Amino acid sequence: MEAVLAALGGGDGGGRDLHRDPFRDCCGPGQGLGPQSLLNGSACVPDRAPRSVPLPGKRECRVGQYVVDLMSFEQLALPVLRNVGSSSDSGHQVCVIDEIGKMELFSQPFIQAIRQTLSTPGIVVLGTIPIPKGKPLALVEEIRSRNDIRVFNVTRENRNHLLQDIVTCVQSSSK
Repeated sequence: MEAVLAALGGGDGGGRDLHRDPFRDCCGPGQGLGPQSLLNGSACVPDRAPRSVPLPGKRECRVGQYVVDLMSFEQLALPVLRNVGSSSDSGHQVCVIDEIGKMELFSQPFIQAIRQTLSTPGIVVLGTIPIPKGKPLALVEEIRSRNDIRVFNVTRENRNHLLQDIVTCVQSSSK
């Protein structure tokens, strides 16, 4: 993801808005919205760490050893996703979402915001989704099957070779 962003021109996106900076501000340098930012942004904490208590009648959301703090996650992610497309710039914008996975899918408002973002004209989403294994994640499979989505299967072996293809795809989608 970092290499693609650098090739697109960093923060200015080659004339396009890259909706990513708020996540960097909250989560530290080099991180987008994904498991790393959830961990560093206090939206997801190890099981033994202090965290907010779920509301009465609500169950704890867990992924492995982590408990997802939905309130913190939504306070971090939703304002940024809802702000995508609100720029006065008439050009296309690139929205970077560094993983839509199990942790994120506990939030129904996040799922709705992702669907809205993907359907907004003039918004190009550069994101990551997990490789299918085990039980399919409904939103991930919905995204994967959209005919306006291009999926690249990136591995350690091919990631450097795919860089230019991914950059070209984002740039051509932005026109």
